Amino acid sequence: MDLRKLKTLIDLVSESNISELEITETEGKVRIVKGGGAAPVQYVQTLAAPQAAAAAPVAAAGAPAAPVASTPAAEAAPAGHAVKSPMVGTFYRSSSPGAAAFVEVGSKVNEGDTLCIIEAMKILNEIEADKSGTITQILGENGQAVEYGQPLFIIE
Repeated sequence: MDLRKLKTLIDLVSESNISELEITETEGKVRIVKGGGAAPVQYVQTLAAPQAAAAAPVAAAGAPAAPVASTPAAEAAPAGHAVKSPMVGTFYRSSSPGAAAFVEVGSKVNEGDTLCIIEAMKILNEIEADKSGTITQILGENGQAVEYGQPLFIIE
């Protein structure tokens, strides 16, 4: 991949709403991750012979090359029953900022008890326990965004 093409890709990422771009071609792979300032780039070129594989980081002028963050192969899943978010939204542990949280670690809950609220499109949705038991972990952070299927609570 030539430098003009790389520069164009860097400019496109920096001017757009995307935060990461990865392109794989026959001569190599490029991953651009938008950061606070300039977008760091990692360019990996693979050769035909496996023993001659090489990696060469290339960066935009003035931008340091950033290592690719490796994700753990398998994250340890918490023991117990996970109550997962049924929607994308903002997670709240209580009904209002000054109110006590619906549940704490160690709270006994019955099926149907309110565990939290997820705000989605200005609508407050109460999330209920789908199993009776004891709250052993609270995985959601108050006021933070949650994704569909993200574990919020662990009930044993």
